Amino acid sequence: MTKQKNTVHIIGAGLAGSEAAWQVAQAGVPVILHEMRPEVQTAVHQSGGFAELVCSNSFRSDDKEGNAVGVLHEEMRLCGSLIMQAADTHKLPAGGALAVDRELFSDAVGKALHDHPLVTVAYGEIKGLPPEEWDNVIIATGPLTTPALAEAILEASGEDALAFFDAIAPIIYKDSIDFDIAWMQSRYDKKGPGGDGADYINCPLDKEQYETFIQALIDSDQTEFKDWEKDTPYFDGCLPIEVMAARGPETLRWGPMKPVGLTNPHDPLVKSHAIVQLRQDNALGTIYNMVGFQTKMKYGAQTELLKTIPGLENAVFARLGGIHRNTFINSPKLLNDQLQMKARPQLRFAGQIMGVEGYVESAALGLITGRMAAAQALGKTVSAPPLTTAFGALVEHVTGGYMTGPKAKFQPMNINFGLFPPIDIAYKDEDGKRLRGKFKTRFRKSKLAARALEDILDWA
Repeated sequence: MTKQKNTVHIIGAGLAGSEAAWQVAQAGVPVILHEMRPEVQTAVHQSGGFAELVCSNSFRSDDKEGNAVGVLHEEMRLCGSLIMQAADTHKLPAGGALAVDRELFSDAVGKALHDHPLVTVAYGEIKGLPPEEWDNVIIATGPLTTPALAEAILEASGEDALAFFDAIAPIIYKDSIDFDIAWMQSRYDKKGPGGDGADYINCPLDKEQYETFIQALIDSDQTEFKDWEKDTPYFDGCLPIEVMAARGPETLRWGPMKPVGLTNPHDPLVKSHAIVQLRQDNALGTIYNMVGFQTKMKYGAQTELLKTIPGLENAVFARLGGIHRNTFINSPKLLNDQLQMKARPQLRFAGQIMGVEGYVESAALGLITGRMAAAQALGKTVSAPPLTTAFGALVEHVTGGYMTGPKAKFQPMNINFGLFPPIDIAYKDEDGKRLRGKFKTRFRKSKLAARALEDILDWA
């Protein structure tokens, strides 16, 4: 493909690449969006659609007043995010979370980009670093970057890649679930975007059932890694359930199987020892995914063990779980504050390949990188967002601001209030009484959220 004046080339039409392309085009700059699927597929993608959601259909909490992810959602909305527009349009009931219909969401993102007059879609694999005449490029190939491109990036950077395993949760047809045992309820009956307080399917286990399940999980037939994969670390935000179970018998009860905030209407006087939740995965409400049940069990072991969960004895699986190896660059050493590769400034990066984790975080870095690339094409410069915002916290994370010593190790991270600069406030209620414990924590988070949403306005 020949060079076009002031054209931005974006490699990868996932969440980050799609958002970056939208931001560039909306700024009035031509963009060529390169996507290898469906001509060349990855180990986990199932379609050739843009912004395909692989692991889960949840964008997590939509609480903009007390949750860092919800703050990030709102900052993206304020910046005209295509990803958030499509998510809000095709949201599903999910309590306090923002979940979407995967297919409708992907279709909406793809249509918006295909219909945009400044966006050209070029299908086919980019097998190495882009040619020198592409002087404004965003690499948004995600954690499943093809080996040829990954090796070219490493050769150009001189830095070792880091890697971690990521896992996928099973999806079950709703009509195969036994509602004489299971029931619909959100935790604490919380209503979220498009929800009514009864958004999740809940399957209860008593103490004996739970302990039997945990032991069977530990003993299950699991995927064996190749020799070169065995030392690859897991990402703590997406651990396989087998790994969590091996960390202690109570780990899952304090994680995806926690029973708090839920009451079994079939037996309201008996408190469940543990509960498995399933979240709606499409607009029709016909399929539900098992929340937090990422797994590395082999398929036969999955179907056998998961059917021992009360209510799932006759479960029919629309998709079984799996595990794959993700890679990401050592961004703090490789990138400058314009998210450009120091060794080749015509290359920017966006999304999970940079070392952020999560759908929204990936799209947010695509939004920021897209704006920076568009400004460059117009002969301008866009600075990084303020550090006090969720956007700024992510940029600070991937450019190394979080590192506190020579032994600090760069790892993927979701957005969280721990990445935000502290705020100097008096922890007192309206009556002047000092706040403590969870009340102090909630107050601090609310103030951090309010500051972020105020400080993002000028940058937006």
